[in-house]
Amino acid sequence: MALGNFSRVTEFILLGLSDRRELQVVFFTFFFLAYAMVLLGNLLIIVTVRTDPKLSSPMYFLLCNLSFIDICCTSVTSPRMLVDLLSQRKAIAFEDCIAQLFFLHFVGASEKFLLTVMAYDRYTAICKPLHYTAIMSRPACWVLVSACWTGGFLHSIVQTLLTVQLPFCGPNKIDNYFCDVPPVIRLACTDIYVTAWLMVSNSGLISLVCFIVLVTSYTFILVTLRVRLTEGHWKALSTCASHVMAVILFFVPCTFIYLRPFSTFPCDKHICVIYTVFSPVMNPLIYTLRNNEVKASMWKLWKRCRVF
Repeated sequence: MALGNFSRVTEFILLGLSDRRELQVVFFTFFFLAYAMVLLGNLLIIVTVRTDPKLSSPMYFLLCNLSFIDICCTSVTSPRMLVDLLSQRKAIAFEDCIAQLFFLHFVGASEKFLLTVMAYDRYTAICKPLHYTAIMSRPACWVLVSACWTGGFLHSIVQTLLTVQLPFCGPNKIDNYFCDVPPVIRLACTDIYVTAWLMVSNSGLISLVCFIVLVTSYTFILVTLRVRLTEGHWKALSTCASHVMAVILFFVPCTFIYLRPFSTFPCDKHICVIYTVFSPVMNPLIYTLRNNEVKASMWKLWKRCRVF
């Protein structure tokens, strides 16, 4: 019996993306390469930003934190998924499932808040350039990043507590490749109407509100600067375009999943791949291929490594 007198389920069975062996081998190869790309790509960004004094602006400080969060986010689900793809029985202990759920929402919500902060950074850089260094000082950046992590922690604590207080006494098969709130609470042996709505107000609305704030911010930037674009503004807007791509990849599937507490689609677990794997893979490409400063710094880092 796990976590009190009301929970008799001691483990869950993850059904994964497919039960066909040949597809599991293909998925293992794809996700192993994707996970390696996430680790190498984001670590490269972190090392590049940390070792090049020219990349000391708030934008690169926030980018460095985004890379770290992407590594954490993918590491919550990918290693377990890779092991399960090679296993016959894809079981996860109740406590491990709750831990995975907690850390997924911890880093996931932190990333949502951080992307919102990055939008504010771009708004300040473009619309208030004379006050940018004062508003986005290094202490202010640390406060904003700390607030992102704190908000993510509080969000995850609420989600986790709402989940563990439910009784699980029967079905234990999760139609996904990781433990998440929506599929787990549907296995509870009680009415989840109130709990589901509480979770939507906590998780779904965070995704929706942050996404609306982000879209509004970038729209306001475009409308404000449409008649006074200089070379510097074009460069800043190019950076904004990269941010918008990252935002769409992360927020659209999250909003689709977490704003539907009582309905499921067979494609849900495949949509989850977008924000748990595909988005962290693409972020290093999005932020480096469109940024000449980062590419130049990476080239300098490569030449220094070749010397040694």
